[in-house]
Amino acid sequence: MASAGGAGAGADHSPTPRSLVFAFYLTGHGFGHATRAIEVVRHLIAAGHEVHVATAVPEFVFTAEVRSPRLRIRRAILDCGAVQADALTVDPLATLEKYREAAVVPRESILRAEAEWLSSIKADLVVSDVVPIVCRVASDLGVCSVCIGNFSWDFIYAEYIMEAGYHHRSIVWQVRKELGIEENAKVLVFNFGGQPAGWKLKQEWLPDGWICLVCGASDSQDVPPNFIKLAKDAYTPDVMAASDCMLGKIGYGTASEVLACKLPLVFVRRDYFNEEPFLRNLLEYYQNSIEMIRSDFLAGHWKPYLLRALTLQPCYNGPINGGEVVAQILQDTAVGKKCISDKSSGARRLQNAMVSGYVLQRAPGRDAGIPDWYSLSETEIGAGPTSKNVATKESAASSRCIEDFEILHGDLQGLTDTIDILKSLSELSGNDLMSPKKQCLERTAASVLFDWETEIYVARAPGRLDVMGGIADYSGSLVLQMPLREACHVAVQRNHPSKQKLWEHTKARQLENAGLVPVVQIVSFGSDLSNRAPTFNMDLSDFMDGGKPISYEKARELFCQDPSQKWAAYVAGTILVLMTELGAQFTDSFSILVSSAVPEGKGVSSSASVEVATMSAIAAAYGLNIIPRDLALLCQKVENHVVGAPCGVMDQMASACGETNKLLAMVCQPAEVKELVSIPTHIRFWGLDSGIRHSVGGGDYGSVRVGTYMGRKMIKCAASDLVSESLTSGPPVQSDCYKENGMCVLKSEAALEYLCNLPPHRYEAVYAKDIPEVISGEAFSEKYGDHNDTVTVIDPKRSYSVKAPTRHPIYENFRVEAFKTLLEAGNTDEQLSALGELMYQCHNSYSACGLGSDGTDRLVNLVREMQHRKTSEGGSPILFGAKITGGGSGGTVCVIGKNCARSSEEIAEIQRRYKAETGYLPILFDGSSPGAGKFGYLKIRRRCP
Repeated sequence: MASAGGAGAGADHSPTPRSLVFAFYLTGHGFGHATRAIEVVRHLIAAGHEVHVATAVPEFVFTAEVRSPRLRIRRAILDCGAVQADALTVDPLATLEKYREAAVVPRESILRAEAEWLSSIKADLVVSDVVPIVCRVASDLGVCSVCIGNFSWDFIYAEYIMEAGYHHRSIVWQVRKELGIEENAKVLVFNFGGQPAGWKLKQEWLPDGWICLVCGASDSQDVPPNFIKLAKDAYTPDVMAASDCMLGKIGYGTASEVLACKLPLVFVRRDYFNEEPFLRNLLEYYQNSIEMIRSDFLAGHWKPYLLRALTLQPCYNGPINGGEVVAQILQDTAVGKKCISDKSSGARRLQNAMVSGYVLQRAPGRDAGIPDWYSLSETEIGAGPTSKNVATKESAASSRCIEDFEILHGDLQGLTDTIDILKSLSELSGNDLMSPKKQCLERTAASVLFDWETEIYVARAPGRLDVMGGIADYSGSLVLQMPLREACHVAVQRNHPSKQKLWEHTKARQLENAGLVPVVQIVSFGSDLSNRAPTFNMDLSDFMDGGKPISYEKARELFCQDPSQKWAAYVAGTILVLMTELGAQFTDSFSILVSSAVPEGKGVSSSASVEVATMSAIAAAYGLNIIPRDLALLCQKVENHVVGAPCGVMDQMASACGETNKLLAMVCQPAEVKELVSIPTHIRFWGLDSGIRHSVGGGDYGSVRVGTYMGRKMIKCAASDLVSESLTSGPPVQSDCYKENGMCVLKSEAALEYLCNLPPHRYEAVYAKDIPEVISGEAFSEKYGDHNDTVTVIDPKRSYSVKAPTRHPIYENFRVEAFKTLLEAGNTDEQLSALGELMYQCHNSYSACGLGSDGTDRLVNLVREMQHRKTSEGGSPILFGAKITGGGSGGTVCVIGKNCARSSEEIAEIQRRYKAETGYLPILFDGSSPGAGKFGYLKIRRRCP
């Protein structure tokens, strides 16, 4: 935020030689941009300059605060704001379509029109907050341009107030007097920006003696007597200064105002607002905010949050003259003065922004600070960053943390990440909530989660690297999966409802429901890195309907109500599946802590590791004896039916049944472990993350699966037709048919359950020619009916690729069988070359299906280039092959090579080259660890002091 720069240290504040003309373009992304810009505009005009504002924001937003002939407002729509279904939900696809219509389609006409306008006003400087196309216009005209945004601006009329002889408190008194609010009343500002949602507000939502000032209410909206609708032109900073607390969403303007006013903020998370984690960290650092979960917000459970907010002690004491600082920088820039420090280059500043805005959010298991690898120079990268967050040796602190707990069951197995989890629990058990030390929300919530005198059950489940098999799993293929070193730990405690420690808002809900009921309270560490809510809670009775568990469909709807808490479906969904599938009855409350080092969106089964670890811990706590294979199948039901992601079962099987330094060979029909294949000591596998998010819930993965099942249905129908023709034809024809196809083979193909059971030669000889490249959902349904997949639905208006998705699993199963056989062959370069070739073929087949991404393709090509370079130089290659993993469309690439020191050097070179091309340094997955079945569980109890 620009205000952090104080009063513009190092800038020359001498008067400019002439009046300047500023063209100020403002985005349509919310009124916050406009209200921040007003402060800058006001200072520019006060300095004697002329400002032309081009924006879609209503004119009164500017003229209500700045009245001067040197301010000109021009309506111009050059980009668009976010399309929101309501004040908390952004529609990304609709937003992109709106932007395309507003700025992409008419781009050439915009360029011409803005060039003419800038020339007509003779602009000295173009300022954009932040409309990117105008930078191009300014460049074409040879006019300097500046982009600004998200700077701190506060107390816009402070100097006017002081000049008039008023103390700041007089404005507070004046606002309250005008609104008829008694001086001792507690005042809440209800403000969700320019997105009024028409919520039905109720009197009982506020504590006694409170008044709520509602911003943005419509003229027709009725409010209770303890709510007051503010006029549309009410000046929000003054209202905030006159209040005791604010309820709203986090934005840059809101964050600046509440910090400057030392006003406690109760916020509700927004969807698809990637900047929110950083603003949230800022506010939490200055003890300025608490989060209200969306379900409590919508249900009106406000009281515990508001009363808690009054106990906060906001402590921001930094500068608040951001508008003045930015206006001076713009003025100096317009006359050619150098205002930016030489301490870092433009490229470095851009790199910093990329780290803060993208990498940092997605780095696994890290606090919201610069990752440790970021400060390394290019020569210090070595093998590059890995996603593990475990120490290389046990420290004295770790030893002490083990002594803090009595291990009643289980073995640490020397796993340093498990030792770290015990250390984290030890720190929580000694946490002092009243300590002045600033706490992040998730650790504060976790510190009151457990009863330290009662047993806690800890389970561990790793992510997995898909070496071969991938999306062929749901077609019944053999797959080869390696459990990663990175794992998820879940700690579970069960308590009688009367002894359960409850968060304040959970307790308030129970009081309203007049009785103690079992509850589920979940804390997820690392929420800041994924822009999700850190906590989730629900009554266990919400999973029941008429004495029976609710349907999976109802559960999916329950978790989808709040996108920021949809993650809880992976955790709490395991409870419902155990109730539904095993008839388990849970009468105690659950306290669940999830801590995962498996990074999300990388294609290494972060979701499966959470599901498997959670169900393992719950099963241990309740004495449920579930073998690893069955546990994996139950966890697949969580993902398929509760979460709604159409994944196969290999992820859960690898996480539950895998072993260290072995490939789990399993046939997905539905889930039979064939054997555990030891990785030869001369072979090594790595995972390299492309930085492009992967999701099996995405449209690409789902549409490929639909196309695969369409192809299976077509083959079965074709085989049935051939059987019928053979039975009704005369003897000569029938005899030929028997010779060519074989009646038994045709009958088995007509009843084909898994596409991978069809050999490649049969597919090519009999069926390939009749499988269409593409077919519409409507055309398929008319001819074939249903595609017989329980977890996907055909969209009649959509066209589906069929031929490539059908061909892929048939040939992939053959490739995996060959790969497994080759692993047991001799130690030769020919063996490695053949293994690598199979991986390249697999990757190409993914691409033919329409999966993959530029990032994963580039990583595979970098491996291929490295291999060919060694060969062309007459040397022996070190790396031999690579392929995209899992569901595709981003995520991680698996690489095979020799297990030697030089291989790490080549992997590091690939990381550096990829970073030079994309700006993203791939996370490296290197190493293996036991699956949940091999780990078992820990049963621990805090030792008495």
